[in-house]
Amino acid sequence: MIIKVTQEKLSKALNNVSRIAMNKVTLPILNNVLLRVEKKKVYLITTNLDMAVKDYLPVSNSEDGVVTVPAKLLAEFVSNLPKGETIEITSEDTKVKIKAGKYSSIINGSIADDFPELPEINEKQAVIYKIGADEFKNSMSQVLIATSSDLTRPALTGVYFNTSDHTLAVASTDGYRLAEKKLIDKTESEVSAIVPASSLQEVLRSISDDVEEIEIAFNDDLVRFRLGEVEIISKLIDASFPDYQKLIPKDNDIFASVNREELVRITKLAALFARSVGGSIICEAKDPNTFSVKSIANEYGENDSEIEATIKNTGKVNLNSRFLLDALGALEEKELELSFSNRVTPIILKNKKSKLYTHIIMPLNS
Repeated sequence: MIIKVTQEKLSKALNNVSRIAMNKVTLPILNNVLLRVEKKKVYLITTNLDMAVKDYLPVSNSEDGVVTVPAKLLAEFVSNLPKGETIEITSEDTKVKIKAGKYSSIINGSIADDFPELPEINEKQAVIYKIGADEFKNSMSQVLIATSSDLTRPALTGVYFNTSDHTLAVASTDGYRLAEKKLIDKTESEVSAIVPASSLQEVLRSISDDVEEIEIAFNDDLVRFRLGEVEIISKLIDASFPDYQKLIPKDNDIFASVNREELVRITKLAALFARSVGGSIICEAKDPNTFSVKSIANEYGENDSEIEATIKNTGKVNLNSRFLLDALGALEEKELELSFSNRVTPIILKNKKSKLYTHIIMPLNS
């Protein structure tokens, strides 16, 4: 095997794939990156058995071959070479030689036969969507904040891609809050799949500035994200996601329209005093046209701040300050709307103009 490529291209590709290489004593080959050269193209592949990352690297000078080498060692070695250098990689059996100018090293690799066989998406049977990279990044960040880390409830540790009324939406919940974002309108394809949050986070880390569009392909038990020359294939979570539409209140009668930045400010102030009571704060819609956030009296004292708002009916609700701040950070517009019915029903937060994103927070016990 022979590869000749610039330091910048190789370093970028290795950084993309090496993150998921794991130190598994029971299966050491998972520490490695598979280097395969075919038809003037280099394939760099890593896997942790639940997810695989591939980077396709065009090269001007190569000779076919395949070998695996420790991923993190190779990535760190290449990243420390001078930029602008042409790197030559050759292999003889499992010995891999890396040379760049006056720098050279030999890394002990392993035969590729031991590398796990990777799952493949059946293109003919796959359901495929294409989404702008900026929209994808923004949407995933809006819903990932509501995923759970509780492995005893696997369905809640991912993001639910689903279609309803010809609309593709993504949703997540940890049992205390729910986030939904509508991604694509007027789609004829149908999907119902839970993608692990860890896989989506890896996709977000792999999106470079020159990627304009993300292609997402679903099979029965797999999902593939294609972003430029990078592909990330992940197993889906084999579980049933809650019927979250039933969790969204339909008859709230208390409404408030507020400035998002002002609400963030007074929520942060109240949160300072609510640390010893689990972050519990009281949000209240008041007459005349006032919205307040205050902390419950505790060892630090108490805080009560008010902002102007457009109010329809009055009422109050106890919320977790961190959950409220997370939701406010996910909303994008200057003005937002929130609604609830009483102290025991969920509160709904939405942008005032765009209704594509919905965030719901369960109240705390009064």
